[in-house]
Amino acid sequence: MVFLPLLAACGGRSYNGSLQCAPYARKLTGVQLKGQAYTWWYQSQGKYPHTNQPQKGAILVFRKTSKLPYGHVSVVKKVKDSRTIIVDHANWDAQRINHHASIVDVSTRNDWSLVRVWWPPTNKLGSRRYPTYGFIIPGKS
Repeated sequence: MVFLPLLAACGGRSYNGSLQCAPYARKLTGVQLKGQAYTWWYQSQGKYPHTNQPQKGAILVFRKTSKLPYGHVSVVKKVKDSRTIIVDHANWDAQRINHHASIVDVSTRNDWSLVRVWWPPTNKLGSRRYPTYGFIIPGKS
């Protein structure tokens, strides 16, 4: 399965940095965070505000899982409604940058702790559910 190795690069140093999720999110937002994507949540504590509600420019931080061994980060470009955001992110699909990808909150409490992500190869929302930590608000340290 090609999906796992591609997402595994979200913070490592192996591919072109702009095609990994963490360096790409850093480039878009200017946050001073490095390393594996899932570690950004803890690294950012005391440096940047955290929230469980999306806002434009925020970074959604995905938890480390068996399918996302290094986590993932996406940058919110637009809040469509209380359950849908539009993001830009890198390396979700085959070392590509995806612009205007939908992410849908499927958590029972509407707290963005569980999401589904647009999957470009099928041109529809992916069936997997991914746990997240929440949103980092850059630029407000």
